[in-house]
Amino acid sequence: MKNRITFRFWGVRGSIPCPGPDTVRVGGNTACIELRFGEENRLVIIDAGSGLRALGDFIMRNDLPKGPVNTDILISHTHWDHIMGFPFFAPIYLKSTNLRIYGPVSYEEERLEEVIGGQLRYRYFPVRQDELSAHIEYHELKEASFELGDGIFVTTKYLNHPILCLGYRLEYKGRVFCTAYDTEPFRNVFPTDPSDPGYDESAAREGALAAEEENEKLVRFLQDADVLVYDTQYTREEYEASKTGWGHSTFEYAMQTADRAGVKKLYFFHHDPLRTDSQLEALAQKYCCGDGAETFSKINIAREGVMFEV
Repeated sequence: MKNRITFRFWGVRGSIPCPGPDTVRVGGNTACIELRFGEENRLVIIDAGSGLRALGDFIMRNDLPKGPVNTDILISHTHWDHIMGFPFFAPIYLKSTNLRIYGPVSYEEERLEEVIGGQLRYRYFPVRQDELSAHIEYHELKEASFELGDGIFVTTKYLNHPILCLGYRLEYKGRVFCTAYDTEPFRNVFPTDPSDPGYDESAAREGALAAEEENEKLVRFLQDADVLVYDTQYTREEYEASKTGWGHSTFEYAMQTADRAGVKKLYFFHHDPLRTDSQLEALAQKYCCGDGAETFSKINIAREGVMFEV
């Protein structure tokens, strides 16, 4: 455990929580990942979806008896499914808690504190943000590299989503953990059909080059990661039929990207709320082991509650 990163998924779904008998094996909460670093068991959390509530209860039972809660939350973006668990995160109601929240903001002039803490208003919730007992700091991020302390280094990368969204690369003593969600492949936004009235040969060529360059930047960002958690909300068929431009990726593209980047282990993540456990497991079997399976084989479905080690 001295140089290891351990991680556990507390929320794996996209868009909206979907509890029920069809999601009980994989999980129905929205995005939340717990990471622990080294012998110090340093805690870092990625995203504050509905899974954050159960993680907070776990922290109260297991971490608080050992001392005050002192942790960081990295927010990929501020869509509601990635922040909705924050008001239910029990440690924010303790005076002894020290919490640092990092994330991007791109909506008008509101600060990160206003977007996340704004959920705690009487119109939505019985407790207001200024009534919280914890000491909370907010840090607004762009593309950058910085140290969280204890030898944990973080690099951020802009992703392709309808709101400003960041992927995270965490490096610790030679081990690398990456996230890339919510995102879809960058694509040429200019008409490429010469018969299209808006076609411009130069614009079409430049658009194709720009999309290729952005996709290549993401591959470099993920290079040689030990673990990659990637957006796989859709199959390629679903994406091409009606989901282009929605800000999410496919199983096939995630595997191709991971393969190109030399990733050691890929986790399918941000599962479509309409997809049952059985459907997810069938897709994983198809992509990992079935006839015509892709070359990238070290694949797992992100499941709630299971602890993994890097």
